[in-house]
Amino acid sequence: MSRCLAILNETFGYPAFRGPQAEIVEHVAAGGDCLVLMPTGGGKSLCYQIPSLVRAEAGFGAGIIVSPLIALMQDQVAAMTELGVRAACLNSTLDAKQTFATERAFENGEIDMLYVAPERLMTARFQELLGRSRVGLFAIDEAHCVSQWGHDFRPEYIQLSVLHERFPNVPRIALTATADELTRGEIIQRLALDDARVFISSFDRPNIRYRIVEKDNARTQLYDFIRGEHVRGKECDAGVIYCLSRRKVEETADWLVEKGLRALPYHGGMDAATRQRHQEIFKREEGVVMVATIAFGMGIDKPDVRFVAHLDLPKSVEGYYQETGRAGRDGMPANAWMAYGLADVVQQRRMIDESPADDAHKRISTGKLDALLGLCEAATCRRVQLLAYFGERSTPCGNCDNCLEPPATWDGTREAQMALSCVYRAAQAGGIRYGAGHLIDILRGISTERVVERGHQQLSTFGIGSAMSEPEWRAVFRQLVAYGLLAVDHEGHGSLILTEGSRAVLKGQTQVTLRRYVKRQRQRSAEGRTAAAADRSAAMNPRERACWERLRAWRGATAKTDGVPAYVIFHDATLAEIASRAPDSISALKEIPGIGARKLERFGDELVALVGADG
Repeated sequence: MSRCLAILNETFGYPAFRGPQAEIVEHVAAGGDCLVLMPTGGGKSLCYQIPSLVRAEAGFGAGIIVSPLIALMQDQVAAMTELGVRAACLNSTLDAKQTFATERAFENGEIDMLYVAPERLMTARFQELLGRSRVGLFAIDEAHCVSQWGHDFRPEYIQLSVLHERFPNVPRIALTATADELTRGEIIQRLALDDARVFISSFDRPNIRYRIVEKDNARTQLYDFIRGEHVRGKECDAGVIYCLSRRKVEETADWLVEKGLRALPYHGGMDAATRQRHQEIFKREEGVVMVATIAFGMGIDKPDVRFVAHLDLPKSVEGYYQETGRAGRDGMPANAWMAYGLADVVQQRRMIDESPADDAHKRISTGKLDALLGLCEAATCRRVQLLAYFGERSTPCGNCDNCLEPPATWDGTREAQMALSCVYRAAQAGGIRYGAGHLIDILRGISTERVVERGHQQLSTFGIGSAMSEPEWRAVFRQLVAYGLLAVDHEGHGSLILTEGSRAVLKGQTQVTLRRYVKRQRQRSAEGRTAAAADRSAAMNPRERACWERLRAWRGATAKTDGVPAYVIFHDATLAEIASRAPDSISALKEIPGIGARKLERFGDELVALVGADG
C-alpha cells in the first residue's frame, strides 16, 4: 500500500486517496478480483491505473485495460504519457507497422498499461500475444455494457468471461458508473466474478444541479438556459445536448449556430471522418457545444463540460444518469437540464411496444421508463429520487430545481376524471381513439374542423374543461400517462387508451395529486445565473482572475504544441487552485493537487513565472 500511495503522490500529484479508492487499489494490487461502482468523476481510472503500475514494477506484467471506445483509449494514453507512464493502445487507428511495434513492446515488458477494445482482445492473434507475455491485471471498463438489461449493451462484452478461464491467476477489476441491482447481478454472472469483492461508492454528484422543465417551445427554452447560465461575454461553456433523432441533431445544431453559438452535430449517420473531426474539436477547443445522439459521450474524458442538456427523454434512469454524468467531471459546478413533454412519453412508450424484443425485455424497458417518468414528475428532491433508484438513501440536496423552487401540487382528481372520461367517450362515439391534442380541444370546447367533422361537440365532455389552458391540460395528460392511468395505443399513432388503473379514478375511489403547471419566464441575461452554474472565476479577485486567464492561455498553447486536449495538460480545477494560492516556488507549486513529479519537472518554472507575472 505504501507503494500505491507513493505513485499517487509522485505520478498523479494527489496527496491522498478518496473514498474507497485506497481499499480498492490495495485489493487489486494484491491480486484480488472486484466489481467497482463509482460515479463519473469519482476516480475510477486510478483504481486500475495504480495497481497496473505497482504490479508491473513487481514483475507481474502490464495492465490490460478493456475499453469500448477509441476516443477513451487515446485520451487516457495521452494523459498517461504526459505523466511519464509507459502506456499504449491497440486499435484500428494504427497501421500495421505501429501495431507490430506496440505488440513487440508489450511482449518485451516495455509497456505498463495497454488499452484494447473487447473485439481485438478476443481475436486469436491477441490471445496468442497474451499467452506469451506477462499480464499483471485485466481492467474491464464500462462493465455495464455486458448487461442485456443495461442502457448500453454490447454483445462482444459477453465473451470476456474467457479471461477468467484462460488466466485464472490474473486479477480482474470491472468498473462502471451506472448499474442498478439487476445489472450488477448480470455483470457478476457474465464475467464470472462470483467470488469478487463488490465496492459501491455513493452515486451522488453534488456538483451537478438537476433541472427538468415542461416543454414549451423547447429550443427557445434551451437557448435561454444556455444564454442565461453558460455564456459570459462572447465565451460559451462547453456542453453536450442530447437529441433522439439524427435529423433533430442536425436541425438543433444549425439553429444554435444561427443564434451565435459554436455548435457541432454528432450522430451515427455522419461519415466517420466528419464525426471524428467534430469530436476532436470538442475535446481540444474551448467553448464548443456538441449536439448529439447517445452515440456520443461514453468514454469522453473531457472534465470541463459545464452542462448536459436533453431535448428528448432518455430511455431509463441509468441512461439519464450516465449522460448527465458527463458534466462536471472535474468536480466544479455543472448543470443537468432537460425539457420533456407528453409527446416524449408517448414516443418512448410506442418505441417499447413496437420493438422486436420479447415480452420480458419489454416489461423491463417499461419498468425503467416508468422509473424515469417518476423522476421527471417528482415534486420532491430530484437527487433523493435519483439515488434511491440505485439503492442509496439520502436527504434533500438543496441543489435541484425542486429544492430551490418547490413545485405546487394540487388535487387533480376532478380534472383527471374529465380527461379519462373524454378518452372513453370520444372512443365510444366512433370506435376511433385519439391523441391528446384532439382530446384537449374537446375538453376546452374548441370547435375545430376535426371536432365538428367527428361530431364531438355533442359529447358530454365538450367544453367541461374550458377553465384550463391548453398547456395546463397537456400537463394533466402527461402526468396521467406517466402515472399509468392512460396508455399509448401503439397501433393508433400515439392515441390514448384507458388502463385498468383508471377505473378507480373514474369511480372516485382514488385521489390524483398533480404538479401544477407554471409558465416559466424567459431568462435572457446572466443575472439569473444559478449558483451551481456561476462563472467559475466570479469568486476570484482581480489578481486571481488575471492569473487564471494567463494560465488558461498558456495551457491552450501548450496543448496545441503537444497535440493533446487542454485538460490533458491540467484540469481547470488545478489552474484555479494555482491562481488562488499563487505559489512562488517549485516547492510551493508541488503542494497543488494534480501536479505530479513529471509535470512539475516539465512545467514548474513556467507556472511559477506565470504566477509571478502579477508583480
